[in-house]
Amino acid sequence: QVQLVESGGGLVEPGGSLRLSCAASGLTSEHYAIGWFRQAPGKEREGVSCISDYGGKTYYLGSVKGRFTISRDNAKNTVSLQMNSLKPEDTAVYYCATPGYGLGYDCRSWNLYHYWGQGTQVTVSS
Repeated sequence: QVQLVESGGGLVEPGGSLRLSCAASGLTSEHYAIGWFRQAPGKEREGVSCISDYGGKTYYLGSVKGRFTISRDNAKNTVSLQMNSLKPEDTAVYYCATPGYGLGYDCRSWNLYHYWGQGTQVTVSS
């Protein structure tokens, strides 16, 4: 049974930082793409960032590029999202997700992400 467990959300002031972590278990493949999505109230879910099977290729949503950094530790089956210079518009529930297998060079095939965590709330407010 595949499980993704997120942690690290919370309340932070504008300009602050948070680090989200996601621990994956139960995956049959050792190599899988993994990413972070978010959904704000009244808005559609959007892909924020993803990292390829071996970590060699990353993708960032335009509005977070230069502020967020995704990384993975394959030995520990974890992926992290370091979020700096947070803005109120970053407020959302953040989800970790994976297709459960590799997507090759481009990890942005969002429709293939079938395994999801429960989500963690990130609130950016003064």
